[in-house]
Amino acid sequence: MITLLSPAKSLDFETTPVTATCTEPRMLDEASALIEVLRGLAVSDIAGLMGISDDLAALNAQRYAGFSVPFTRRNAKQALLAFAGDVYQGMDAARRFDARDFTEAQKTVRILSGLYGVLRPLDLIQPYRLEMGTRLRTERGATLYQWWGDRIAEQLAVDLAASPGADVVVNLASEEYFGAVRPDALAARVIAPRFEDANARGRRSIVSFYAKRARGMMAGWMVRGRVRTPRALTEFDEAGYRYDRSSSTPDRPVFVRSFEDRPAPVG
Repeated sequence: MITLLSPAKSLDFETTPVTATCTEPRMLDEASALIEVLRGLAVSDIAGLMGISDDLAALNAQRYAGFSVPFTRRNAKQALLAFAGDVYQGMDAARRFDARDFTEAQKTVRILSGLYGVLRPLDLIQPYRLEMGTRLRTERGATLYQWWGDRIAEQLAVDLAASPGADVVVNLASEEYFGAVRPDALAARVIAPRFEDANARGRRSIVSFYAKRARGMMAGWMVRGRVRTPRALTEFDEAGYRYDRSSSTPDRPVFVRSFEDRPAPVG
């Protein structure tokens, strides 16, 4: 069983990693080829392509220019510890994982990336920004989906064959990133948990901020608990979420949190 996550725009390359164990991304040649394409873009082109400010575009142009191989612990950081967005704050691997948990995550968690394709948690990455939905023209087409083609699905198939448990993918990634998997090319059952929060009137909806945190919480809970069967997913109960059998299907388990169990606003 493999769990899929999206990457994060927010990065942390300042904090010292809690583990020295690291691996090299397996699609680094593909990433290097994409970097060469990105290096050919002007700052204004990057800003327009990604819909970001000129300052942020300039920062990313510097990142592309500074990209260099081989990756080492001096110029790169493990993906699971470098990504710092809501999903990864919910997972909180730096504080909640021990050495065995990192080993388990390396077997069962995969991070989809516009630049690196498929990352294992301990794969080293260098700072970057390249969302999967970016319409970057390359020799393979006008989008990153065309660049990656079936390559991501093929790598995930290899990982599934080597992972513990049945041929099941637990999709905790966004639609943007899961679209690069090409599910038809992946011979596996896909389970996509849904996280809902109730308001004061009891009306339920997906609140993006909370749902992202919940995806990370579930991913971390699965690693720490060595969850390897779809049935065990229904036992997830972190941060007040509870499995709702009445609104769930086998491949779309729904977890609901009451208004009273939501965290109090900060400030």
